[in-house]
Amino acid sequence: MRLGDVPEPVLRDDDVLIDIHAAGINLLDSKIKSGEFKLILPYRMPLVLGHDVAGIVTHVGSRVRHFKVGDEVYARPRDQRVGTFAQCIAVNENDVALKPNNLTMEEAASIPLVGLTAWQALIESAQLKKGQKVFIQAGSGGVGTFAIQLAKHVGATVATTTSTANIDLVKGLGADVVIDYKKDDFEKMLQNYDVVLHSQDATALKKSLRVLKSGGTLLSISGPPDPAFVKGIGAPWFVSLIVRLLSSGVRKEATHRGLRYAFLFMRANGQQLREITRLIEAGAIRPVMDRVFPFESTNEALAYVEKGRAKGKVVVKIK
Repeated sequence: MRLGDVPEPVLRDDDVLIDIHAAGINLLDSKIKSGEFKLILPYRMPLVLGHDVAGIVTHVGSRVRHFKVGDEVYARPRDQRVGTFAQCIAVNENDVALKPNNLTMEEAASIPLVGLTAWQALIESAQLKKGQKVFIQAGSGGVGTFAIQLAKHVGATVATTTSTANIDLVKGLGADVVIDYKKDDFEKMLQNYDVVLHSQDATALKKSLRVLKSGGTLLSISGPPDPAFVKGIGAPWFVSLIVRLLSSGVRKEATHRGLRYAFLFMRANGQQLREITRLIEAGAIRPVMDRVFPFESTNEALAYVEKGRAKGKVVVKIK
């Protein structure tokens, strides 16, 4: 990425223009930059990256009804309209929510993508219930730190993996069973789980199938994508064919074991973000921040996230 000047975003009738104070860094930015998601998200270059935003509304479109100039807001802009590593961005009002009043701009910018990912996985897709058991991989990461707290709020028993250094962190977030992945194999320690939130490699994916009970759900945010996902985004036939082949192994194994496998690629949703705001303001969930970088160090911030050692989220302070 390089620093440069671009035109101010065009404000549509149902958009709000946000003066950006902070932007969250996500691995999705890295995967788009490297071309890994080219088939799923065929962006045209040059592209402004950035998928999390917190800031202040400076203009509203003629059809906007829920926000006004001066509102402090946060959002995950929808695909094809991202670009929060910038001074301002136009976002559809349906993707925006008022910022939690007990968070700073930097803290708020850490929430949208990981919060919506955890919500759509555990609440919307898995329909996690009180008393169920959920295994959340990489508990000290951005999605993991949020998902643990959300699952505990629901009333589930939570297992997670992390390194020795982060055991106290994930226990403090509510994890009931903590597995040090450097010492132990989660497949040997977990059994009869209702839900697995998978975010690691193919080896961990196969092992995850074996810790679920019959009727359980394996949700993956790291792939492989499944045919239902491709159909949902309206991808070309050849992408559907490739995805069907890539996911055939895990789908067959899941069917054989009486399990449900689904790939989750989170989507922008202001209503769900408002639900998350209520939980944060009630104290049920708190942001977990690792570092805040200045805007001019965005490349360094992304490189830091790519190392995979961040505890919670990394944020860029823009204003």
